[in-house]
Amino acid sequence: MIKRDLLLTKLIDYKDKDIIKIITGIRRAGKSYLLFEIFYQYLIDSGVNKEHIILINLESIRFIYERKVSSVYQYIKDHIIDNEKFYIFIDEIQLIDNFEDLVNSVKLDFNCDLYITGSNSKLLSSEINTKLRGRGLEIRVFPLSFKEFYDYRGGDKKEAFNEYLTYGGMPYLATLEKSYEKIEYLKMLNATIGFKDIIERNNIRNKGLFNSLLELLCSQIGSVVSPNKITNTLKTNNFKIVDNETISNYLKYISDSFLFYKAFRYDIKGKEYLKTLNKYYACDIGLRNAKINFRQIEMTHILENIIYLELIRRNYLVDIGKNNNQEIDFVVKTYNDLYYIQVSLTIEDAKTRQRELLAFKGLDDGYKKIVITMDDNPLTRLDKGYKMLNVYDFLLDENILEKI
Repeated sequence: MIKRDLLLTKLIDYKDKDIIKIITGIRRAGKSYLLFEIFYQYLIDSGVNKEHIILINLESIRFIYERKVSSVYQYIKDHIIDNEKFYIFIDEIQLIDNFEDLVNSVKLDFNCDLYITGSNSKLLSSEINTKLRGRGLEIRVFPLSFKEFYDYRGGDKKEAFNEYLTYGGMPYLATLEKSYEKIEYLKMLNATIGFKDIIERNNIRNKGLFNSLLELLCSQIGSVVSPNKITNTLKTNNFKIVDNETISNYLKYISDSFLFYKAFRYDIKGKEYLKTLNKYYACDIGLRNAKINFRQIEMTHILENIIYLELIRRNYLVDIGKNNNQEIDFVVKTYNDLYYIQVSLTIEDAKTRQRELLAFKGLDDGYKKIVITMDDNPLTRLDKGYKMLNVYDFLLDENILEKI
């Protein structure tokens, strides 16, 4: 079993809370596995009777002809055998028309703890919560972190990391051995997510333009972009009929599907968000690499993408920082702390180290300034109290920012 301890902890934290748990995330990231395998086993191990766990997979042939509010409600009612608490899991909730009537009725009528998953191909997580009138809490499922991948794979750490940098963390990939199998699987996922979850759902007519935008985002992870810059670039690539509004809409569709995450730029001195030149990070580096046929494997940008994903996976609030004329890769916030983070492949060279540390100039607010690098150096202290952190230490220890 692939462990998803961070996600399991979230489910445990919200267990028995009077709110509907909505499990979301990109296709094949492991939503159903998390709920129906990992969390189900946790409930059993913690003493919950199997008869008090009701599992409903709406893609199963058992429900294929009964995807109606009344039918599923009756199924649940028939399995409620006493007044004790029941744990109800419903997978692919969007397959039921007016599903909010079912969910709200079940929550109201039975002593239960309710968990649902939804597919982005039909319904966005934000739309699910709107229909539930704020009664739901979203738990986002990401592809495997490097720690989850390495705990499952084992072996040499550097070899495992190189594999992760190339093929990413989609869970099924961890079970495949041959490179061609991994590549074909990633290409299939890209085609499915691009078409089913974005093009078909949003009725995009200019598929060529949309595909070129996706490839452009993949080639520019770690670079600041704007609808205007993208529009001008695409025009130079012979897309004559393209405008900022269309590109802005496409970027929203891509973010809504969880295929890319948008990072906003924050002016640290001015204490305000900037309206232009944001960054987009791929939800999975393997999907990104496969989309551009494993070209442009720039380690610094890939490393930055992986670190961004790990930060938001850990529930940090993450922005890009602007410090006067300098750019800080990440401004990372918690409910009571803040970190400034630079990402660099190496800072062994004095000029590179000076350039990276220059981003922290004038930030005398007492918060930690950290450079994450692949340098294998046991010393963590830099000039002016700045810290250096090895990427393995960062990725394998979820609390490292608080410790360093």
